[in-house]
Amino acid sequence: MAANYWESTQRKHWQFTKDQLATMRQKLEDEDPQLVHMFPLPQLRHLNIYFNQQINRLAKRLGVRQQAMATAQMYLKRFYTCVEIRRTNPYLVLATAVYLACKMEECPQHIRLVVQEARSLWPADFIGLDTSKLGECEFFLISEMNSQLIVHQPYRALTMLQGEFALSPEEVALAWSVINDAFMTDLPLLYPPHVIACTAVLLAVVLRPTGNTASGSQGGGSTPTNSQAGLQAAAAALSQARAAAGGNGPPTPMGGSTPASSQGSQGGPDGSQSVKRAAPSTPDARVGKVQRFAAWLGESGIDIEAMVDSTQELIAFYECHEQYNDKLTREQINRFVKARGLDK
Repeated sequence: MAANYWESTQRKHWQFTKDQLATMRQKLEDEDPQLVHMFPLPQLRHLNIYFNQQINRLAKRLGVRQQAMATAQMYLKRFYTCVEIRRTNPYLVLATAVYLACKMEECPQHIRLVVQEARSLWPADFIGLDTSKLGECEFFLISEMNSQLIVHQPYRALTMLQGEFALSPEEVALAWSVINDAFMTDLPLLYPPHVIACTAVLLAVVLRPTGNTASGSQGGGSTPTNSQAGLQAAAAALSQARAAAGGNGPPTPMGGSTPASSQGSQGGPDGSQSVKRAAPSTPDARVGKVQRFAAWLGESGIDIEAMVDSTQELIAFYECHEQYNDKLTREQINRFVKARGLDK
């Protein structure tokens, strides 16, 4: 069961449509409109960026690898589709998600160490010394997720595609960064892991790497620099794949703005401290690789419409990231935690 995504609880219980997600979240807010009015929060994408950064910081201190970090982010997403965020202490939930994910990914961390490192990262009054609080929160998470804790990640599909299309180390690093960024969107709750991986490979192949070194810690990296030409190439590749699959009509336009480097994105596939970008391949070589990938997509039966939507969602996320205000987001979260006594 764990090895087969199509029979997994992730596909059966934790994959939604956009309308379903919107309805679930609205229902949570409608349960207590006064609470929502008293404590306004930033848009969901900005909350996701902030939570991603906090998970990265804690994971870095604990020496946690990417797989467990991604699983922790999935737990957080699942939990907050069931529980209104203003009713929780997000810092405790973050620490608990990392602690639980490490167990599930077979890299367990001692509960006292997790509490200790969390207290050193965040205000001490938000995370108490009493480890029983984290233990109680762990059971809360498990209960809300109905003990469905196995998470299928896009990284395995990326590894398979790397060999299939002889992706260069630079392209793999770019695709890895795109997948990391996808965890700050709703994509893991909307589409199968292989769709996200294919979208990441497509963007990595058509987007020209910068000549800079993207610095970051384990769990820190950069997002590829985008261009209008790159977006047009991605749209053309998806059009070609759709035509090969027998679909009709061009993909929806994806817009042409340039995403900023994502502060919350995470490290390369080797967990290295930095990823050095080599000189970009020649245009002809890139076009040929894009065409081969598009032809493969058309024959594979992969949902092209899902890839189009995933690409749009990622581009919208990069645009949104430019308006992200870390201080404002942190203050709005801290305000309801203190006012409601959730730090007790």
